[in-house]
Amino acid sequence: MAVTKNDNSLIEKLFSVGAHFGYTRSRRHPSVKPYIFGNKNKIEILDLEKTEKFLIKAKEFAFSLGQRGATILFLGGKNESKQIMQNAAESLSMPYVIGRWIGGTFSNFKEIKQRIDKLNAYKVSATKGEFSKYTKWERAQIDREIERLEKFFGGVSAMTKMPDAVFVVDSKRENIAVKESKDKNIPIIAIVGSDCDINEVAYPILGNDSSRKSIEFFVKEIIASYEEGKAAAPKKTDKK
Repeated sequence: MAVTKNDNSLIEKLFSVGAHFGYTRSRRHPSVKPYIFGNKNKIEILDLEKTEKFLIKAKEFAFSLGQRGATILFLGGKNESKQIMQNAAESLSMPYVIGRWIGGTFSNFKEIKQRIDKLNAYKVSATKGEFSKYTKWERAQIDREIERLEKFFGGVSAMTKMPDAVFVVDSKRENIAVKESKDKNIPIIAIVGSDCDINEVAYPILGNDSSRKSIEFFVKEIIASYEEGKAAAPKKTDKK
């Protein structure tokens, strides 16, 4: 990978996007205590040298995922991250969830897959013009059902199996998804604020998880590493 330890330019970039801002001390999770540099105006300041180490480890994992063409589910339900995570997922043709996590998405994937299949079947029928045979009232009912399914499952409509990894913004907010991922042994990369338990995820990136600039920076770093890994993967050759 291009990034190496003690990369001062990376730390400068982290500082420039405000990645060093945590929350107040009263909100701090005990697991984060060793990574606090100080405080300013009652806001705790994160040690960016340690954030850099977390980020490099997460980038190395993302690189390995890219090498094997693994699938990452992007999850960011908080307002600051929704569009960023959707854009990131679409840039890699990956599944995403930017609304409320549906409990059972992983723990009961068989049932969730049935709903995804139903949504996709509706889309195919609509493309073929098969709804023209229904009355106006019936089409309205179908449209409402499609809208409902699209809201909850549109971002994962191409997901035929559970992902190889999950990339989360704010593991505390997305605690149900984190638990389901852990139960299914799906590794998690997560941007975590000072109020999160960093021990809950395999690849935590301790930083500001409430700023769009900070979130976007971390997301772009992970995407770049995945793409580097993909480019570095051995090329498949046709067998004669």
